[in-house]
Amino acid sequence: MVLLRRVIGDALRARRQGQHRTLREVSSAANVSLGYLSEIERGQKEPSSELLAAICDALGARLSELLREVSDTVALAEQMPGVLVPVQDEPAAPAAAVAVRRNTGRGVHQVSSDGTVAVQVRQDSPLKATLRSSRVRGSERDVVCAA
Repeated sequence: MVLLRRVIGDALRARRQGQHRTLREVSSAANVSLGYLSEIERGQKEPSSELLAAICDALGARLSELLREVSDTVALAEQMPGVLVPVQDEPAAPAAAVAVRRNTGRGVHQVSSDGTVAVQVRQDSPLKATLRSSRVRGSERDVVCAA
């Protein structure tokens, strides 16, 4: 399971860092406290739609662009079998995605791509996984998912 607030925070952080801007600059432009914006970026708080629109505006991004990016990441992660469940048998990969799974000493690694978004999951334990997503033409983002 991928938590939506973590993927949203990850996408916001990637955009902010891609612009080489500080939390203080964006929080001031969005009229939100620095601490609250930090919690949103870390996936600890889920922003309201109004606040999310204000942050996107401060970043010079359209809300629809951010939500599309988040949706693509979540959709691809959902196609990856066993993201947070113990790995048993190799399930077949969905037709729309390419998936690779390998078991290493440091957890199970899964990589899936649909041609526009690639998602890599490292399962550290049954309740903790690290999700790294990247766009073909974008920057990488990390988010840790724990149930």
